Amino acid sequence: MSELKKEITSQHSLLLELQHILESELHLISTRDAESLINLLKTKEVLLDSVQQQDSLIASLYAKASQDERDDEELSSLFDEAKLMVTQCQFRTKINQTAVEQGQLRLEHLRNLLLESRAKESMTYDKSGRTQGGNSGGGISA
Repeated sequence: MSELKKEITSQHSLLLELQHILESELHLISTRDAESLINLLKTKEVLLDSVQQQDSLIASLYAKASQDERDDEELSSLFDEAKLMVTQCQFRTKINQTAVEQGQLRLEHLRNLLLESRAKESMTYDKSGRTQGGNSGGGISA
């Protein structure tokens, strides 16, 4: 097996590991396990650096390859598989992004509900009987 094919196969392993990490990331997002998620993100960052380095190595090997090697069907097939895996990783990343955004919206909604609840607790009535938000237990006026 040529060195280029070997490196692309190695890239497949990295991309497969990235897919598993993205699946775990979605699970941790949905369970709101922040500490585990942060640890997983550190692992993901290291893996993405490895994928990028591997891409650079593959690009340099491809540039050095002869035209016959570039036209090899097996090599084309390996590249197509890698592109498909990258597309799948991008799709999973978008799903995770949507999950995070929905979680943030839920938290914002909860925050607003709590603020409304506090405002209702401090609600008082004026002399005419209308509701009035205000300071409960304000100073004494004479």
